Amino acid sequence: MVHYDSPDERGIGVGLLYRKDQFELTQSETIAVYIENEPGIRDYTRDILYITGKLMGHTVHVLVNHWPSRREGAEETAHKRIAVAKRCRQIISEIHESDEEARIIIMGDFNDGPNSQSVKNHLVQHDFYNPMVFLATRYEGSLNHRFEWYLFDQIILSTNFMRLYRNPLRYRSSKIYNDKALTEYRGKFKGNPFRTYAGKRYLGGYSDHFPVYVLLDINQ
Repeated sequence: MVHYDSPDERGIGVGLLYRKDQFELTQSETIAVYIENEPGIRDYTRDILYITGKLMGHTVHVLVNHWPSRREGAEETAHKRIAVAKRCRQIISEIHESDEEARIIIMGDFNDGPNSQSVKNHLVQHDFYNPMVFLATRYEGSLNHRFEWYLFDQIILSTNFMRLYRNPLRYRSSKIYNDKALTEYRGKFKGNPFRTYAGKRYLGGYSDHFPVYVLLDINQ
């Protein structure tokens, strides 16, 4: 596992779990994001975790994110998530300066959906593909708020994962892992993610979000 303490005011951080038989870690660092609540007052949010390693022998760059929440309102906090999206693009530009063909994976809880301005207009440009666009529907998502589904958890890939031929790491599919074991099985929240806490009350579930994943075809 790769994890660093975060400056986030709530003590929330990001990390990467990986299997050593499939992924070889070569480098990791945290990259700070400077945003403000009010002019001159910093909002201490999560750092971006930047990792380089070899996935089944092939170099990949991974940016793990947890963007600022919507607790004060989606529109009121949109500029914060746009700021993190722009910081990701700066990192991507720096990666491309040394390797134009770099394979890059951007992942995490964006607190915005695939069609939000921060993701669609600022993060995902011509050089990236977001397969999560096709998973977000009114009937399914990675989290449910007030009986409405959202897909804040996303895995976004550089377009070289999409090449059909001579591609050692080719994108195959993506899904939401909403297995029954992870869901509420009774009551008015039946079918929602089985959360660990409801306020301060311990429920014993796994998370208030479902995981998402992508499958890659590995050709050695």
